[in-house]
Amino acid sequence: MTLPRVATADILRTLEELYPDAICALHHRNPFELLIATILSAQCTDKRVNEITPVLFSQYSTPEQLACAEIAEVESIIMTCGLFKSKAKNIVGTSQLLVTKHHSLVPADMEQLIQLPGVGRKTANVVLSNAFIIPAIAVDTHVQRVSNRLGLAKSDDVFETEQQLMRCIPKEKWSSAHHWMIYHGRQVCVARSPKCEICALASYCRHWKMQMKNRTK
Repeated sequence: MTLPRVATADILRTLEELYPDAICALHHRNPFELLIATILSAQCTDKRVNEITPVLFSQYSTPEQLACAEIAEVESIIMTCGLFKSKAKNIVGTSQLLVTKHHSLVPADMEQLIQLPGVGRKTANVVLSNAFIIPAIAVDTHVQRVSNRLGLAKSDDVFETEQQLMRCIPKEKWSSAHHWMIYHGRQVCVARSPKCEICALASYCRHWKMQMKNRTK
């Protein structure tokens, strides 16, 4: 069971007030750069990715260039990014498919995006919402944690969390809500030792309520 509609509206309103300028933290100039940056961001901070991509795109700025790159050379550029070997293979492979199957263009379609190497629903939703302004909710670790603690969703499965959020959040707010929850997860509702004492949404939070219950025992 997720929260009643009125509580959901209150949570979304509060998040919007807290983070009115929340946007995608990955630096990019076009859909291709965002796609590659998002693939690189798996198990890696956005800050680190933003340090890597200027070097990468200075040498390989188009799908055609990256499709022809030697994987070892790409590895040497992105090696400070976690899982760099598999990511190098994926971004070269993705670029090759963009060239051969999509006329060197990033498709604005979920089913086509998830056919690309290294692209799952989260990455696809990031690209759809930020590059093409198509309403989408990308469930990363922050969105998963925050939405479940606040009761917007109740699932350990990221796909089910995405589906639950899509049902309870108005479609026109999907993309924005995704960013609000990421900001809240990074600044307040962190994984360990969340800052519940300063959280404007503590009254809705399952984690906080559990903490209070334990203190009264």
